[in-house]
Amino acid sequence: MKRRILIVEDQTVISLGLKREIIKLGHEVVATATNYDDAIYSIEQKKPDIIIMDIHLGNDCKDGIDIADTIRLEGNQTPILYITAYSDEITLSRAAQTNPVGYMTKPYKNDDLKSTLILTIYKIEQANKEMIEKIRKPLGYDYYYDPENENLFYKDIPIQLSVKESTLLKMLFEAKEMIVPFSKLEYIIWPDGPVSNSTLRTLNYRLRAKLDNKLIETIPSFGIKLTIHK
Repeated sequence: MKRRILIVEDQTVISLGLKREIIKLGHEVVATATNYDDAIYSIEQKKPDIIIMDIHLGNDCKDGIDIADTIRLEGNQTPILYITAYSDEITLSRAAQTNPVGYMTKPYKNDDLKSTLILTIYKIEQANKEMIEKIRKPLGYDYYYDPENENLFYKDIPIQLSVKESTLLKMLFEAKEMIVPFSKLEYIIWPDGPVSNSTLRTLNYRLRAKLDNKLIETIPSFGIKLTIHK
């Protein structure tokens, strides 16, 4: 998968070499920065997927670890791959506190960059997969529900829901496979007043269709339930 990468490196020759190899590997270099201010600006504006960060940035009083500290304090967890000539204990300890995904020492070989970047991307993908699995709850038949953001997915494909369809699905999910009475559905989904039975049936039909008619069961004259198939 193509990644958007920011290079923070004060030496032009090294920066150009990194850019050339990154593009050769099929990724995009969204920007290059040579100092603290340019790096912070590029991170905010370009929103890279990965930052390849030199630690010592020429005569700048702030180095690459200071950049990482700043964005981490702001809640930005963009993966950082350090590339530096410094590998002393103090530098390593400072770098480790910013939770980088990798650390390469100069001079590096292009093969080292390639393998490190592949491993870095693998780590990112695994972390994203674990996060998605934690957030998305399986409903069965390859359908997943994200209760925090109220999103429905078929495999990894998002399914568009109307506001009322989203409210209905949320109520059914939170009921934990118990039947939700029609009266409660009407009260929550249409708080401004009563609706006809056909209106509720139509809403139920639309949501059932988006779940391939496999997960929602209607109990005549009483209510609706979501049955989860694990």
